[in-house]
Amino acid sequence: MIKAYTTQEEKYEYISKQHGGYYRHDFTDHAYLYNLYFPPKAVFNHLKANINNLVLNYPMAQNALAELVGDIISQPSERIVVGNGGAEIIKILSGSLAKKLIVPVPSFNEYVNAAPEGRVVEFPLDFPSFELDVDKFAEEAIKVGADIAVVVTPNNPTSLLVPKADLIRLSEKLKPSKCMLIIDESFLDFADNNEQISLEKDIAKYPNIAILKSMSKAYGICGLRIGYLLTANTNLVTSVRNGVHIWNINGFAEEFLRILPQYKQEFKNSCKVVKADRDTFYENLCAIEGMTVFKPDANYIYCRLPDTALSGPEVTKRLFIKYNIYIKHNAGKTQPDADRYIRIASRTKEENASLIDALKDVMYLMRVK
Repeated sequence: MIKAYTTQEEKYEYISKQHGGYYRHDFTDHAYLYNLYFPPKAVFNHLKANINNLVLNYPMAQNALAELVGDIISQPSERIVVGNGGAEIIKILSGSLAKKLIVPVPSFNEYVNAAPEGRVVEFPLDFPSFELDVDKFAEEAIKVGADIAVVVTPNNPTSLLVPKADLIRLSEKLKPSKCMLIIDESFLDFADNNEQISLEKDIAKYPNIAILKSMSKAYGICGLRIGYLLTANTNLVTSVRNGVHIWNINGFAEEFLRILPQYKQEFKNSCKVVKADRDTFYENLCAIEGMTVFKPDANYIYCRLPDTALSGPEVTKRLFIKYNIYIKHNAGKTQPDADRYIRIASRTKEENASLIDALKDVMYLMRVK
């Protein structure tokens, strides 16, 4: 059943409280962050052709799923835990395993939200650059007795990358205190030279590093819910595996993992298109007078609205009510001037151009009552 709305404002109030299912409500989604150019039609055709078996049979369990992911990323299965999206693994790390977790903010809220009260420390990024000073971060992690430190790179919402050399230095600083460094690389496929800046291939060198990756974003499969943890720390693998249930991944997700190696080139090509669209979008956003636009390393762009413009929540609401376009404002994030910031997902060139025009139209209009 599709929800009925009396007004566009009523629709906005409903959508702003949801965490998905947007396709049912007929608007342009510049909020969620996924690859619009993958998977190719051949993947959907394959899933359709095998739908009877995928629905009627139990999927495989963790060991076999880890082998499938291992084939994709060229890693031994004993280093891998496959989750029902990255969120399942985050819930285990933050909610169950961490005695004290530290995370730079603003960042992906789920790391903080999943942690029990009193077990998480928020470390403010340098303002207004939003860069991570890894030396200060390590110092604070050691000071508070953190056993898990999290770095999201590129960060969400800022879309800024943390250099590989900085992450290695951070891990070395944390090693004496036996603090695990979780590096969330969910958006790294959209960064330039991503294969050189990822730590996946070097994971065996750093037993106190674990890489977490939500596959939903880069592979455009939000509904399939697949994520994984990669680490050479076998104790952590065992602990996280103990937190997932025996059939945590459904048959469609399993089959996607099985056939994904056939589409490596298509995936690389799709990321190139995403980056090209994003770069054009970035240039056009920079042309808006008074807008501060952070150069993105992911498929979304972080902006500070001009001081004379309306606030982030007001601009977000006006965009939706007048143009049926949905973005994310930053009110509620842990940072100074949070309500002045917005995060915009890059879509197609045409959709991005439409958003630019709409944004310039609503930024200075009278307030919506």
